Amino acid sequence: MRIAYLDCSTGISGDMTLAALIDAGVDIELIRSGIDSIQLDDVRLECQSVQKGGFRATHVQVVHPEQHAHRNMADIEALLDRADRITESQKTLAREIFLAVARAEAHVHGATIDTVHFHEIGAIDSIVDIVGAAIGFDLLGADIVVCSPIPTGHGQIHIDHGICTVPAPGTAELLKGIPLVDVPIEAELTTPTGAAIVKTLADQFGPLPEMTIETIGYGAGTMDFPQRANLLRLFVGSAVASPETDFVCLLETNLDDVGGETIGYARKRLVEAGALDVYSVAAQMKKDRPGVVLSVICRPEHRETIESILFDETGTFGIRRHTIERSLRLREATTVQTPWGTVAGKRGWRQGGRELFTPEFEDCARLANDAGVPLRDVYRAAVAGFVSNPQLKPPAIDTDHPHHHEHDHSHGHDHDHDHDHDHDHDQN
Repeated sequence: MRIAYLDCSTGISGDMTLAALIDAGVDIELIRSGIDSIQLDDVRLECQSVQKGGFRATHVQVVHPEQHAHRNMADIEALLDRADRITESQKTLAREIFLAVARAEAHVHGATIDTVHFHEIGAIDSIVDIVGAAIGFDLLGADIVVCSPIPTGHGQIHIDHGICTVPAPGTAELLKGIPLVDVPIEAELTTPTGAAIVKTLADQFGPLPEMTIETIGYGAGTMDFPQRANLLRLFVGSAVASPETDFVCLLETNLDDVGGETIGYARKRLVEAGALDVYSVAAQMKKDRPGVVLSVICRPEHRETIESILFDETGTFGIRRHTIERSLRLREATTVQTPWGTVAGKRGWRQGGRELFTPEFEDCARLANDAGVPLRDVYRAAVAGFVSNPQLKPPAIDTDHPHHHEHDHSHGHDHDHDHDHDHDHDQN
């Protein structure tokens, strides 16, 4: 399990995020190639090593001619559509970030996603930061992104609509549901671009998780603060595996216009593609229509394949995505003897806990049918055979190697994606 952890001790902005990705080893030439393909005239990405509070870091700057355009979502879509050196997964991620912004701005200004105009996020430097960050995170290949609580800063700033208090309205809208922390600095520490990136990418919030660190990227902000290095740190590494826990993806979509046969067919395809579990729950949808919530649990490496099947088979317009940690009961296959023959099954255990045995239905049903005895008698005999066999003891837990399991317990969280506003530039 590859983890990316964002340490936002002095906030987060688009340029800091892009700089941290490059400093962590993402190929800057691939990022530049993707940015060039959106065909913004006379735009280039410059990168240099700087010192912040005595620490070396990478700083990026978008060099571009003066511009006065206020773009909307259709303009952004047109830029992404013509980019022939950005992959579809990178375009999708960039769109999600821009949509987070559009939702927030639409909410703040009482407009719609289609009609609202981006201010700061429509500026060239912010477009480059978002597209570059989408390319960078895709190349980074993290299975899960964890983020520290976010400081917003204090004071007042000037935006297109006048003077307002930090956090600005759009940034505050984006930060709904995200844990904040007070850092006593009179400045805008988290910009709308940074908030949109966190809103879209972060699966969890909290302290640095248990992980083996491979590399750390340092992204420098533009401002200098007394007694604090204005840096965004990006930790990249592998999860410290426990055999009794793992991480899975929970994918959910609401459906009110899909027949039961289609959902059943989709379920079959999803299981064949590696889904650990697929289930649906009845729900009351908008306009009082009956519908279902279709949920899929899968391993992170299968997420893109599973999402493609959901989009293709259900015609849904959106999928909620969560990365969650599970507690597991370890298990292994075994067999037991009954008066009517051998029954296969799984035995499960946790450290310090009681063992259990689950017989396989097919074996029990076959023996019950052949012998002409009730199915429950075969079940009981199989469990009794397991309990009475002293040789069936669980092996010692190997804590040095991760294990994959087929069990699933799921709970998830959801992030809405919103946004607003305008500052002179997206730099912290």
